[in-house]
Amino acid sequence: MESRSIYRQFYIKLIIATSLFIITLSIIFYEYAKSSFYDNIQDNLLNQAKQIEKGYITADKFQNVISQFQIIEIISNQTIKKEISFSKFNKDNKSYTKLLFPMYDNAFLQITRDITLERDLLYSIIFKNFFALAIPSFILMLIYSLVVSKSLLKPIVQINKKLSNMDENSLSQIDTKDLPMEFLTLANSINSLTNRIGTYVKFKKELFIGIAHELKTPLAVMKLKNELMLKKDRTKQEYEDALKLNIKEIDNMNIMISSILDIGRTEGAQFEQAKNIDLVKYIQNKVNDYKMLSSKKDIEIKFSSNISQLDIIIQETLFNQILQNFVQNAIKFTPNHKLIEVKIKKLDEEVTVSVFDNGIGIDENVDLFAPFKKVGKENGVGLGLYLAKIASDALNAQISIKNRQDGKNGCVAKLVLSNKPQQD
Repeated sequence: MESRSIYRQFYIKLIIATSLFIITLSIIFYEYAKSSFYDNIQDNLLNQAKQIEKGYITADKFQNVISQFQIIEIISNQTIKKEISFSKFNKDNKSYTKLLFPMYDNAFLQITRDITLERDLLYSIIFKNFFALAIPSFILMLIYSLVVSKSLLKPIVQINKKLSNMDENSLSQIDTKDLPMEFLTLANSINSLTNRIGTYVKFKKELFIGIAHELKTPLAVMKLKNELMLKKDRTKQEYEDALKLNIKEIDNMNIMISSILDIGRTEGAQFEQAKNIDLVKYIQNKVNDYKMLSSKKDIEIKFSSNISQLDIIIQETLFNQILQNFVQNAIKFTPNHKLIEVKIKKLDEEVTVSVFDNGIGIDENVDLFAPFKKVGKENGVGLGLYLAKIASDALNAQISIKNRQDGKNGCVAKLVLSNKPQQD
């Protein structure tokens, strides 16, 4: 079974790679030394033959020369091709190399040399010593592999240790100052993720506190009103007023509960399968649907785009949650007989969807995306933009609301989407 330890896998692979390198280098060096040895011997024999040839010794005058290591003789053979040739052979556990050098007619100068000493020398000095050095080299390489493995994996160990000590109450950032360049992207991604988790946890806490407060207040009002009603007899009108108050508070709580359910649906929609849609056509159709809602206040909605078509892969439910919130808020805060503009603008690999209203504007120092943040005196529980923020985070998009900078009253809500090509 393959080890799941990246540290062990790394140093094992490093040892194998280095070992193969040492073995390959040893074989190459040995073969090169061996070839050089034998090439020198053959060159010496060839030079010796040429010196004999210059003396032009005839066969009848030539006396065979026999020494301890070589035999020089003239042979006659009509079947041998007249060219210089070398050959090697073994005899009686000894190694020999033989040169045939053409002389005249069918005569050849044959020099046979004993190369046993050179063979043993090559094996003992080069082969044995070189591989003897390879053993301590392998040990050093083993130690080096362990040290390098630990040093290279140290940043991962540090990051892992940092992450293992994190919880929702201690989402600290990873210090990237001393990290190797190759780990910066990972560390920055983790830091970005912890920021998003921290923001999410913060919003969740505020949401739960807000829900408890928003539900507790109407309950307390109803309880107090009912207790007062029971202390003494009341007129029919007073009882009716108390019941109407209860119904009103119950309606408000129903709105609150519906918004909470919307939060659950929005978070569940994050797992929705993304699909390819024509964003221009999709928004245009939605704007036509919103015209029925805006007609109640005699508000005109205009749609414009700098492109005629834009195919994009997106989670439709999440996108619709954002667009619907933008337009509904624009209708809510825009006075009667005014104009709302919905625009699409594509620039390079970014797509911006903007909704311009003619309302009262906003206080840009207030975080409108936090739960239960309200603008003006309009009805609502203050969860719409919080839902839009959840949806935009799930789409890896940026969402913002700013006051208009074109000299008109109101604000502009923007959603910036990335339209980078999908990689196979």
